[in-house]
Amino acid sequence: MITQTQTSFLVKEKAIQLVKDEFSKALAEKLHLSKISAPIIVQKHTGINDDLCGVERPVKFPIKSMGEESGEVVQSLAKWKRQILGKYDIPVGQGIWTDMRALRTDEILSPIHSLYVDQWDWEKHILPEHRNLQTLKTTVQKIYEAITEVEKLVEIQFPDLKSTLPKNITFIHSEELRQLYPDLTQKEREDRITKTHGAVFIIGIGGKLGDDKIHDDRAPDYDDWSSTSETGMKGLNGDILVWHPKLEKAFEISSMGIRVNAESLMHQCKLQEKTDRLKFPFHQMLLKDELPQSIGGGIGQSRLCMFMLKKHHIGEVQVSIWPETMRKTLAEQGIHLL
Repeated sequence: MITQTQTSFLVKEKAIQLVKDEFSKALAEKLHLSKISAPIIVQKHTGINDDLCGVERPVKFPIKSMGEESGEVVQSLAKWKRQILGKYDIPVGQGIWTDMRALRTDEILSPIHSLYVDQWDWEKHILPEHRNLQTLKTTVQKIYEAITEVEKLVEIQFPDLKSTLPKNITFIHSEELRQLYPDLTQKEREDRITKTHGAVFIIGIGGKLGDDKIHDDRAPDYDDWSSTSETGMKGLNGDILVWHPKLEKAFEISSMGIRVNAESLMHQCKLQEKTDRLKFPFHQMLLKDELPQSIGGGIGQSRLCMFMLKKHHIGEVQVSIWPETMRKTLAEQGIHLL
């Protein structure tokens, strides 16, 4: 006999699988991506692993069969994917996506942050002349189309899960956002603009704004946040935010952008005083123009499921490690973590 609790659990798992299956197909079709296998570990000396905001520490371990060489659990695959574009000679206008799994042990655990990260990590080959704001916006619009299409499918299969997203996503530069709400913090600005429009792409994450502060941290060696666009503002990257009706906050679904070229890599490493990374094989290949120009990003699988299923906590749609006090407190509120 299947209990009500078991039924609820199985229905949720079915909804999670629906989101993952349908979004994978929609993303691949709209961006012309092919699925490939992804690593969970990389060698430290290659410089391939990402440190995201520039400070996060990867999980490290010695490899006995390789003379105790240091391996690392991936944090994201931005650099690795770009190498793969070149290695497999992926044509211009096409790209790859992976079912990425990672550990980010420096995350502060919260309703939206877990130690365990699962993403649709994707990368697409572009030409140098495509490194512009229009390419970025067009790509964002296609991803957003995929998100809204899947949201409608979820509502058809599970009528209680009503669609909330607007038809179109709103674009705004982080400097424009600062000028619009100069007295608010970065997170407060995100909440205000996302509540107003329902879905927003904030352009230019990582470079200094008019008040000499940054909207949010970004590492210097994957997204291009320092190049000046045709608007006269800096940044060819950004975040997709949607309004989460349960959390009543802006909810980040994706971080993405046009990747650095040799010039912006050098410039951004100097700005952050991290030119020591330029010695790594990946960075040397980029400086020698041995890697294709690309656009790419990560789209949170559990994040998207959490939004689509209207859940309060990411632990309701993925299995991870949580403090027992957190589990107990949430259970008392009727929120049960997997």
